[in-house]
Amino acid sequence: MARPKSQNKKQALLAAATAAFAETGIAASTSVIARNAGVAEGTLFCYFATKDELINQLYLTLHSELIQTLASGLIADKTQPQKNARCIWQSYINWSIHHPVEYKAIRRLSLSERISDETRRQAERMFPEVINICQLSIKPVFQSDDYRAFGDALFLALAETTIKYASDSPTRAHELIDLGFETMWQALHNEVRQ
Repeated sequence: MARPKSQNKKQALLAAATAAFAETGIAASTSVIARNAGVAEGTLFCYFATKDELINQLYLTLHSELIQTLASGLIADKTQPQKNARCIWQSYINWSIHHPVEYKAIRRLSLSERISDETRRQAERMFPEVINICQLSIKPVFQSDDYRAFGDALFLALAETTIKYASDSPTRAHELIDLGFETMWQALHNEVRQ
């Protein structure tokens, strides 16, 4: 009879994978991940059948943590898209600054072709209220299949710049986060719905 799996070991593996992927990308070896989690490499495969399964599970775990953070600051009034967009922006930047390893890992995972389409769909369905709020304030062109990736890339480029400068200059972080938001808002917001 197989022994029950330990939640602590699974969490240790996910934490070790987060650090490894943040540091070296998804090329990080499963042996390094297992060693850093304090388990044998074979144990890793008791929890995740393949490295791709580990990568996809970690993506969902990190995405869930991030989206919960984004959703926690939303206001109930959907007629205030700019206030909600500011809350999402502020939460995203703050989470990224305070969780630099997780932020770097999720950014690297997001770019990986090893994240399955089904995993990406699962991530999108986690917190539909965040997506709905975003759609209220984003230009329709950036919601189309042809330009969604471009709009996402613009948002992330502005966010990464804001995160870097706010992290490097904590005394000016609030000012830089506000300026980053204003720049993002001018680039992506839908004036018609204001």
